[in-house]
Amino acid sequence: MGDALKILYGIQGTGNGHLTRARIMAPALKAAGIEVQYLFSGRRRQDFFDMEGFGDWWWRRGLTFASGNGRVSHLRTLLKAPDMAPFLRDVAALDLSGFDLVLNDFEPVSAWAGRARGIPVIGMGHQQAFCHDIPKCRGGWLARLLLRGYAPARTRLGLHWHPFGQPVLPPLVEPPTSSKIQGDHILVYLPFESLSAIRDLLTPFPRWRFKIYHGDVREAGQDRHLSFHPFSRASFQHDLAAACGVICNSGFELISEALAAGKKILTKPLAGQWEQCCNAKALQQLGWGSVMRDLNARQVDEWLGSESRVKIDYPNVAEEIATWLKNGQDRIDRAWIRALWRRTSVNGKPLRTGG
Repeated sequence: MGDALKILYGIQGTGNGHLTRARIMAPALKAAGIEVQYLFSGRRRQDFFDMEGFGDWWWRRGLTFASGNGRVSHLRTLLKAPDMAPFLRDVAALDLSGFDLVLNDFEPVSAWAGRARGIPVIGMGHQQAFCHDIPKCRGGWLARLLLRGYAPARTRLGLHWHPFGQPVLPPLVEPPTSSKIQGDHILVYLPFESLSAIRDLLTPFPRWRFKIYHGDVREAGQDRHLSFHPFSRASFQHDLAAACGVICNSGFELISEALAAGKKILTKPLAGQWEQCCNAKALQQLGWGSVMRDLNARQVDEWLGSESRVKIDYPNVAEEIATWLKNGQDRIDRAWIRALWRRTSVNGKPLRTGG
């Protein structure tokens, strides 16, 4: 195996936030001289795209949550329990010989395989922040149970937009291509809503241009002030950089990118998804974005006329985590975390952490 640290990096493929973090982590891990084997699960292999940066990556079926019409169904998720047999076979068959540890972004196959074989599992991602006293919505007992047991880890590196007095790290974000507003369009990413519902929501606002990315779009097309685009990381990042605002579900990573790029944000948490409810609550509590509970044209109208943007400058957390891994760390140093937050600014001023 040599002297280089060798890790298996498991990434959840449901949605694109976990993939975005992996794309940010990959060059940092390579620069640190760490050998990495990537493993993805949670969607069909053919549905992954722009995967060149991960080399000869592995795929497993994994587990996912059932959703439809903008809502997660925990009942339907539980009814999929008979599908556990392939998952358990994947866990049993995963060869971890030669790996020093498992780095895990909410990916269950590698997490459970590492636990079964006594290999250290380091959970990294936004889900790990929920082990701490951060803003949370009421209820969600089933979601909390699933979050705890879905991808177990010995050490947890939680990520959030603000420390909230807890030992969580700032988010992983790519440096924005530009801090200036270059265009007059609104970027729209509501992957769990139907295209017809999105069209109905935005058609009444012809004075604005909306660039809508959605998994049901196969070829780019235009309908008056609405343009529709299949998902492409490069074009999405370009349109995000040039947007004057973002309308999105309350996934963590895209909102992190929008904050880092200084875009105003209108977010709709995915109904039934406790984590997104908590994200929306945190964003609203910080005063860094607006929240709508349903596809509400009146709220869209109010938001379009507002100037509610903030710009957050976060440090290079990917580089910090890669160095932490290379140095053989297995515990969270609060002094390290405080130092990272001291390097974070809001609209050019030091972030007030409240402790």
